[in-house]
Amino acid sequence: MGSAPVSDPVYVSDTVTTTVKILVVGHFAVGKTTFVGTLSEIRPLRTEETMTRAGELVDDLAGAPDKTTTTVAMDFGRLTLSESLVLYLFGAPGQKRFTRLWEDMLHGALGALVLADTRRLDHSFDIMGLLEEHGVPYAVAVNHFEGAPVFPEADIREALDLLPETPLVTCDAREATSSAGALISLVEYLQTRTPGER
Repeated sequence: MGSAPVSDPVYVSDTVTTTVKILVVGHFAVGKTTFVGTLSEIRPLRTEETMTRAGELVDDLAGAPDKTTTTVAMDFGRLTLSESLVLYLFGAPGQKRFTRLWEDMLHGALGALVLADTRRLDHSFDIMGLLEEHGVPYAVAVNHFEGAPVFPEADIREALDLLPETPLVTCDAREATSSAGALISLVEYLQTRTPGER
């Protein structure tokens, strides 16, 4: 059976020697599905469903009044960073009722990118707490939303109680270059860590 042409985006190139599982996490309505879809070189797998009135009782729509769909399992995409390195992106649902599902998704993940929203920074605490509890290193990317307040990096670091070495960047999940920069900051951080260090 012959190998697929390198130019075919559906298949991984024969030159790839390393594949890495990366989680894209964050609270409800922070832009995870958009982020994965923006970066994926293949058609992303999405498990979005239309929100119902029943969902209004469990999903906090504060800060996202126009949201009409929500991820109920995961998003999945793929991004080739170099001839030898491919990232598999797994977007996890942000609602607390999906915590068990996303704990399962942590298995085999090298690291996580936490998307945050300056209008709801406190909503990031539970997500970061789970990552720390499971020993998964992460970087934080503040996703840009129209009309959201802009704060100095030092203030955001203090509000999120980030360690000095934890990367903190800003991005716009709708823009590929911006989103790639956020992901690269995580990958660079992971490369600085000692093998076996969690």
